[in-house]
Amino acid sequence: MLIRFKKSFEKIAMGLLSFMPAEKDLKQLQQTIKQYETVDEWQLFLWKQDEDIIGAIGVIFKGEDTVEVQHITVNPSHRQQGIGKKMVNALIDLYKNKSVVPNDETEAFFEKCKDC
Repeated sequence: MLIRFKKSFEKIAMGLLSFMPAEKDLKQLQQTIKQYETVDEWQLFLWKQDEDIIGAIGVIFKGEDTVEVQHITVNPSHRQQGIGKKMVNALIDLYKNKSVVPNDETEAFFEKCKDC
């Protein structure tokens, strides 16, 4: 289930985002989380399965009708189970009236999800 990020999930979200290659540096990671907390165009969603948060997907609203996926990450112990695909599809369902597109970093995974 896709849930909206809130401050109480900050440490979990930082842990998940740290699996992204561009978010390995702590200062960069802290800046990214701060943007999700303070910038209206940035939205971070977490994937909750049972009682655990095991994934994150972050977007930036680009204009009126485009949502760009900039982060997709799943806890390594839950990979290869279709969680990433479920997050992408849930996001597409959430923003039915918008075009959901990947950025350069998420494009390969995003395209793989669409082919499944």
